Amino acid sequence: MEYILIIISAIFVNNIVLSQFLGICPFLGVSKKISTGMGMAGAVTFVMVVATIFTYLVQKLLLAPFELGYLQTISFILVIAALVQMVEIILKKVSPPLYQALGVFLPLITTNCTILGVAIMTIQKDFNLVEAVVFAASTAIGFGLAVVTFAGIREQLDLLDIPKGMRGTPIALIVAGLLAMAFMGFAGIVK
Repeated sequence: MEYILIIISAIFVNNIVLSQFLGICPFLGVSKKISTGMGMAGAVTFVMVVATIFTYLVQKLLLAPFELGYLQTISFILVIAALVQMVEIILKKVSPPLYQALGVFLPLITTNCTILGVAIMTIQKDFNLVEAVVFAASTAIGFGLAVVTFAGIREQLDLLDIPKGMRGTPIALIVAGLLAMAFMGFAGIVK
């Protein structure tokens, strides 16, 4: 039951983008087409889960035993950057089509604050490793849901006759605010 609460909370109630406002840059930047939104969501899911595992182990095996908690943020950033680089190199060698499909998304993930945010949140919430992985995967699904939903709405907006001053970023920000308000409707379901 605890895992179900973590999943529902991470996807809907405390959505990383629409409730906690982390990852706004990729949310606005890659959400012009559903295909790019789905690509980013897939890449974020993979990196977020792997990064959470590694950062959890760094915290529990290195930082906590030696009382180096003040190095948490910098060490997590280094771990995430190294993981993204390794994934990029491995994909380039092993699966060039997948590497081409992900394209610019892998380097963008290095600077995506949702990855670092989730790694730090799993430590703050005192999750065990399984709970941390479930939380990371659920948060990534919530990120993907927000990005793909927003991309679908933006594709539909391109077909409408919107006043010139509202086209592009202004209407996108209004829609993002409305989408965030819609997700606020889930507040109170799970803490």
